[in-house]
Amino acid sequence: MTRFRTMTAVFTTALLATSLYAAAPASADPDSALAELQKTVLSKGPNGEAPASAASVTLTDEELAKIKDMKATAAIVMHYGGNDWSRAQIAGLKDQFGKMGIEVIATTDAGFKPEKQVADLETVMAQNPKIIVSIPTDPSATASAYKAAADKGAKLVFMDNVPAGLAAGKDYVSVVSADNYGNGVAAAHLMTKALGGKGEIGLVFHAADFFVTRQRYDGFKKTIADNYPDIKIVAEQGIGGPDFTGDAEKAASAILTSHPTINGIWAVWDVPAEGVISAARTAGRDDLVITTCDLGENVAINMASGGFVKGLGAQRPFDQGVTEAKLAGYGLLGKEAPAFVALPALPVTKDTLLEGWKAVYHAEATDKIKGSM
Repeated sequence: MTRFRTMTAVFTTALLATSLYAAAPASADPDSALAELQKTVLSKGPNGEAPASAASVTLTDEELAKIKDMKATAAIVMHYGGNDWSRAQIAGLKDQFGKMGIEVIATTDAGFKPEKQVADLETVMAQNPKIIVSIPTDPSATASAYKAAADKGAKLVFMDNVPAGLAAGKDYVSVVSADNYGNGVAAAHLMTKALGGKGEIGLVFHAADFFVTRQRYDGFKKTIADNYPDIKIVAEQGIGGPDFTGDAEKAASAILTSHPTINGIWAVWDVPAEGVISAARTAGRDDLVITTCDLGENVAINMASGGFVKGLGAQRPFDQGVTEAKLAGYGLLGKEAPAFVALPALPVTKDTLLEGWKAVYHAEATDKIKGSM
């Protein structure tokens, strides 16, 4: 519990640093605020960079031809591969790399363990890939391994987070992210809508030094505090993983036990939200409202069937992967790249689930989701 209290203090401090984010749409009407979120990006980069649009990242036919002639290789070094977001990122990367004539020679999964990711980096570097696309599990513990890869000549492109001490344009090409702050904001507005503007809620957050999950926490909490005085946050529990579903179930059970009349719980992403769902079922709390970030199949099925999950802020991981691959091409060409690129949040409810799934994954919703509608 000491660690969780410490991380809560860190997040509270970060919440006050409003200069990290653009101003969120302020509105007494959640629907208007949610519509505005899809037109803008609230997050700034890990070093305070203003976001560039993914649409601005382009390669000409001539540039694509040059890249294809290089016959470059790439490695994808994931922090964690066990969810729909990671699979969609990898799919987007491979799709765009295929169009660029770049061979993916390795895809690794660190299981959210920094020491495993360092070992993965060392293993893939033995194959001398020209490109590494990755998301650090821990920005400090993995930094030296990424710096070694950069010094050896690999072009690094990051998802969401960057290692400590590395500089854009020097050690890495760029970082690409969803609007994670905006997704937290979306989940807050959706929680408010589902509760009719009043109630008591709890938060299950990520108790780690992980930039994008802290952004979600900041976005959710500040939106509630600034816009909805009749929504009270009465409990918070941190989870460290790697069993994020099990940890979240325990955290949510503790919240439900200590606050038996609580109306809703926000979970930091879809996998912890699955644990909150399990805790609500065990407690017989069929009336509990859950919102989260990330559109995974299990939470989508729950939402489709009219279950606990009433809405979420979705990332666009396939498009993010495509953008990362293009930026890797910038690195090969020596073309100047924006330091931080972001894609806007996508609020999703049961009413927009099928079209939202298609926007996120570039595929029709699964038969399980359609059957649950």
